[in-house]
Amino acid sequence: MTIHPVPTEGAAPVGITASGDALWLVEIGAGQLGRIDTDGRVEEFPLPDRAARPHAIVAGADGSCWFTEWGTGRVGHVTADGDIDVYPLPDPRSEPHGLTVGPDGAVYVALETGLAARLEP
Repeated sequence: MTIHPVPTEGAAPVGITASGDALWLVEIGAGQLGRIDTDGRVEEFPLPDRAARPHAIVAGADGSCWFTEWGTGRVGHVTADGDIDVYPLPDPRSEPHGLTVGPDGAVYVALETGLAARLEP
């Protein structure tokens, strides 16, 4: 087993996905994303709102990733280069958790409020 330390103490990674030639993870405790390359190097990308509490991440077909911001009721998108955009859900208290990219290319998000959301990229 090989361990890849995350540079930020207390980052608390909780979700991980493979995308292109890297792994992406969400750091709920640090409000950022991490990317692990094939050599094991970890690079971190702070979110626009460090209190966002990112929770889950999934790879898109184009090498980018989608992630949930549990603490702010948003869904985020990160390109393979680390450019980040976030999109608010209708209710900021919706607590988005898991998500997936559906066969139609839309992003589906499970909300702790008992709903599911569909976002068209």
